[in-house]
Amino acid sequence: MTLNHQDQGGKNRYDAAIPALASSMRVRHALVLGLAVILLLATFVAAICYGSTAIPLQSVFGALTGQPANGNPDFDIVLSIRLPRAITACLAGAALSVAGLQMQTLMRNPLADPFVLGITSGASLGVALVVLASGSAIGAFLSSGMGLGGGFAIVGAATLGGLVVLAPVLAISSRLQNPSTVLIFGLMAGYAVSAFVTLLVAGARPDQLERWIAWGFGSFSAVTWTELQVLAPVALLGLAVACLSIKPLNALLLGENYARSMGLNTRAMRLVTMAVASMLAGVVTAFCGPIGFLGVAVPHMARAMLKSSDHRVLVPATILLGALTALLAQLVSLLPTNLGVLPLNAVTALIGAPVVVFVILRSRNGVFAG
Repeated sequence: MTLNHQDQGGKNRYDAAIPALASSMRVRHALVLGLAVILLLATFVAAICYGSTAIPLQSVFGALTGQPANGNPDFDIVLSIRLPRAITACLAGAALSVAGLQMQTLMRNPLADPFVLGITSGASLGVALVVLASGSAIGAFLSSGMGLGGGFAIVGAATLGGLVVLAPVLAISSRLQNPSTVLIFGLMAGYAVSAFVTLLVAGARPDQLERWIAWGFGSFSAVTWTELQVLAPVALLGLAVACLSIKPLNALLLGENYARSMGLNTRAMRLVTMAVASMLAGVVTAFCGPIGFLGVAVPHMARAMLKSSDHRVLVPATILLGALTALLAQLVSLLPTNLGVLPLNAVTALIGAPVVVFVILRSRNGVFAG
């Protein structure tokens, strides 16, 4: 069957439009990623300059480039307080955002993230068991160096706690077709775990309780260089595995049947993704507290800016936007108010809640189409 002249002309125009559209999308993706890098660098410098006292840009660059301090106290503030805080914010924002992206892809649900699915609550339980139940001073890991052994013990406990909660949620999700039901199950599991944590807190000493509440507000400021020796390698390892999983994640977007037809071991992929997401959420929760909304909001921000669900660009964009959003939240929390430093969780909620509401209103029948 041959095409007439009109049909043939339409087909030619369609064929010619495909490369042009693909080229336009590549340009858009490059611009978005480039802009994100520029904004991240600018915000990183601003996060070091801004605090309880403003530090001149010249002093910041002098401290970062290793110039002699010559008695300048700004150098010590930059190197011992603000630089580790900014690095922590970047790592935590990127880790939580990528963990949220992995959960949304794995469960094909736009509202899935470590907080909603109970991973954060499970990580909090792991930390509570190690710190509160053992009777050790919680301040040892909140405000002073733990040493590498203690740091990895906290991270291991937080990761295991996240896995303990996430495993039954994923088992249930494989039998339920309604994504909303899975989210409700995850929330209920998180509440149950939080109840157990509350029992541990109820038996804590007053000094432990005070520090635990401060930890629950979330903060990037408590992480020292010693603790970064644990946080940074674990977070970077998880992000590296996520980057290596881009092709399988793209296959999972089209459904597990399609992924299996492409030769992907979906069971192993689910286990790896589950472990990596728990590790990323666990290490951040252990050192920075249970920070909400970044995991659910940032992936949607990246999709909206890129107009794509291709993980080849979505993963790096999520990493950059997660770090940028966390730095911005840190800066907002330091705004001068009568309350002093604002709780970080309150700031991330103000950023993330409107995004979640928009996603709910936009979604049709609660189904995630990628």
